[in-house]
Amino acid sequence: MNERLSIDDAISKLNDEDVEVRMWAVNNLEGIEDEKIIQPLIETLKDENPLIKHKVAKILGDMGELAADFLIVTVDKEEGDFKKFASFALKETRSKKATDYFVDCLDNVDWGIRKIAVRSLGELEAVEHIDLISDAMNDDDWGVRLAAIRSLGDLEVEEAIDPIKKARRKEKNKDFKKAANKAIKQIEKAIKKK
Repeated sequence: MNERLSIDDAISKLNDEDVEVRMWAVNNLEGIEDEKIIQPLIETLKDENPLIKHKVAKILGDMGELAADFLIVTVDKEEGDFKKFASFALKETRSKKATDYFVDCLDNVDWGIRKIAVRSLGELEAVEHIDLISDAMNDDDWGVRLAAIRSLGDLEVEEAIDPIKKARRKEKNKDFKKAANKAIKQIEKAIKKK
């Protein structure tokens, strides 16, 4: 399984019974910028193997804007594991078009999706949603709260410092406090550069 597959052969092998053949097919599609592979890859996000799903999400994410519209249309209708991997792929595209989708996901029942959503808003530098990102610091899930702190740091605006300080005072966890301090330093450094 060392030879290179054509795009059509790789697509046809995405549904093979053998997990190694499916992974071989996925690896053959990496780095290809062709719209015709997007939908088959999105369907492969339903694969039972988490390594395949993660690799596919990364490939779709690396396709950027080319894959973003397809992912937005698909991911909005789904739930569960598929939605999580598709959301991760969408996050990796770094497409500003995904901002509204991630805002809608902030109140999803799945903490994993909330975490991806709040982290995405920071990475997309969605300063207009600073209040929603700040609200995520009150989430029941520690990982979501930590993602919110990091996202506020990514916004690199002075308005994010007070919410971070308030959350830092409230939280007992040392890793959280460390992340809060790092986010504040990141913001202060960015402000000095401006």
